[in-house]
Amino acid sequence: MGFIDVIKERAKANKKTIVLPETEDRRTYEAAAQILKEGIANIVLVGSEEAVKKGSEGLDISGAVVVDPATSEKTQKYIDKLVELRQKKGMTPEQAKEILLNQYLYYGVMMVKMGDADGMVSGACHSTADTLRPCLQILKTKPGTKLVSAFFLMVVPNCEYGANGTFIFADSGLNQNPNPEELAAIAGSSAESFKLLVQEEPVVAMLSHSTKGSAKHADVDKVVEATKIAKESYPDLKLDGEFQLDAAIVPSVGASKAPGSSVAGQANVLIFPDLDAGNIGYKLTQRLAKAEAYGPVTQGIAKPVNDLSRGCSAEDIVGVVAITAVQCQAE
Repeated sequence: MGFIDVIKERAKANKKTIVLPETEDRRTYEAAAQILKEGIANIVLVGSEEAVKKGSEGLDISGAVVVDPATSEKTQKYIDKLVELRQKKGMTPEQAKEILLNQYLYYGVMMVKMGDADGMVSGACHSTADTLRPCLQILKTKPGTKLVSAFFLMVVPNCEYGANGTFIFADSGLNQNPNPEELAAIAGSSAESFKLLVQEEPVVAMLSHSTKGSAKHADVDKVVEATKIAKESYPDLKLDGEFQLDAAIVPSVGASKAPGSSVAGQANVLIFPDLDAGNIGYKLTQRLAKAEAYGPVTQGIAKPVNDLSRGCSAEDIVGVVAITAVQCQAE
């Protein structure tokens, strides 16, 4: 059974309610039909009955709940709550109403906030910033979390590295140029996510263009410092760096370049030094190795809300919904 099939089975065992607010996109309906058919999650679609009926023509989404912000009896309660949450920023009832009736991502996040849904998946036709803005404004960060970050769960076919070809690549979707403290926090959150989703021990490599001092540069210094902070912050974690990618995942190279490291050549959680590296890395792996790429999955938000790549397929959405449902089970 493949990784995503295992995730789907876990999701089915304790079904959660996931909001899909992007009802202007056909892929949303194709994914909803598949999710409902497989019994992965309960689905809420945000939009008018008419628009949903038109958008889902030819698909069986009869098991989904359709919520129209313009007619829902809960909308006023959401307006009141949004005003309460954002009044220090000058939010008025009129503005809150305008936002919730017209920006379905905000409506979906309010459903999660108010306990009417367990999680949300969006991003097929919205940027990461558009997806995460309402989450950070309304749901805030998880208690004890210093930073919201994003990772891709990569499943590489016929791969002997990582956890049978399964890796977390972080941060590959959100933080542009994290400082050492932020990189350390990303490492801690990513290890936790790996443990939850892959159910194996995380082995974390802090990546660089240098292995254990082989190059000198301020960018290398940043990763060295991040590794030091992460080891102090998460003493029980199998974590080391700085490593070049091959030293991190290939046992023979790891043994040669970093003898004595329990992480070198064994890593399954890869922490990239910045967003450029993380984004390029996941897309290279996805396209050249024909890997499955699920994400960007967010970590550190108070409730599970996940982003999608705008190039995603309906099948990708199904996978991210299953991952989100498993995250909801852990809440």
